[in-house]
Amino acid sequence: MSASKRTLGQRLFEPSAIDRQSPAAFVITYALLFLWALVVLVPLYWVLITSFKGAGEVDNGPFYIPFVDFQPSLAAWDFMLLQNYTLGPYLNSVIVAVCSTILALLIGALAAYALVRIRFNVRLAAVATFILLLVAVIVAVAGLGVTWPVASIVAIALFVIALFTFVSRTQAAVGNSDIEFWIISNRIMPPIVAVLPIYVMFQQLRLLDTQVALIATYTAVNLPIVVWLTRDFFAAIPKDLEESAEIDGASKLRVFATIALPLVRSGLVATFLLVLILAWNEYLLALFLSNANAQTMPVLVSAQNTTRGPQWWNMSVLIVVMIAPVVVIASVLQKHIARGLLVGAVKG
Repeated sequence: MSASKRTLGQRLFEPSAIDRQSPAAFVITYALLFLWALVVLVPLYWVLITSFKGAGEVDNGPFYIPFVDFQPSLAAWDFMLLQNYTLGPYLNSVIVAVCSTILALLIGALAAYALVRIRFNVRLAAVATFILLLVAVIVAVAGLGVTWPVASIVAIALFVIALFTFVSRTQAAVGNSDIEFWIISNRIMPPIVAVLPIYVMFQQLRLLDTQVALIATYTAVNLPIVVWLTRDFFAAIPKDLEESAEIDGASKLRVFATIALPLVRSGLVATFLLVLILAWNEYLLALFLSNANAQTMPVLVSAQNTTRGPQWWNMSVLIVVMIAPVVVIASVLQKHIARGLLVGAVKG
């Protein structure tokens, strides 16, 4: 039907071509996008301009536009960053989040690749022996006063003896799918269940209130997520590429580093950002494992809210400095993130 013969309703609600929207659909789509952008951006804008306000502007407001409605001031930034000792917790958050994310991504990617390409057959007797010896070490250290190095050495020796004796004679075993389920189940468990044992462990190691304790804990907590996400990325890689490299004499590690990792680079970037956000915003573990030296930003914000610290509008400074790094990183890596979300989504 020619454009001149189409009725007004057809011109408004029917597209003129397959690759185009109708005028009504176009208006509705962009109106909804505009409303959603307001919902997302207006709170961020309000927090940002509030960080440049003083008590007078907050009490007598609302004021919306700097230099028009009110004169912006850096008093809140000076108080929160210079006088309120915020720089230390901020650096702690950066170091702990970045280091734990890199470690979790490295270890998790290796584990996911192994689960995809190597067939495991772990005997149940070995798993049971390991758990029993681990419990024995905990009892010996916490209840009998044995030092953890001595208890660990004895447990390792007993485990090696068990492997070469009765464990090798058993047949029942677990495979790759069982290992994957066990890894993911560690993330399903609420963190509050493991907080006390982790606290006691680092207390015995004399690592409480250190960045090392937080990095190790965050790495272990976020490792299941990395394995869960990157497993599909590696599974989408054709085996022919890796088999060709192995025929040419490349080892498994070299195939992983030179072929597998470059092909899933975008997926790793998306996983990196997700894990970084989880580590950056983590509160419960940091509350138990840190005090003054290794305090992170979420703990600092909570402490400021529960004490007679800065006024609430000054707290907007902390919100801005916590949001800004994640927004900047997401903007820089946007191309890889969008591509990484689709890696492994289509299988054939």
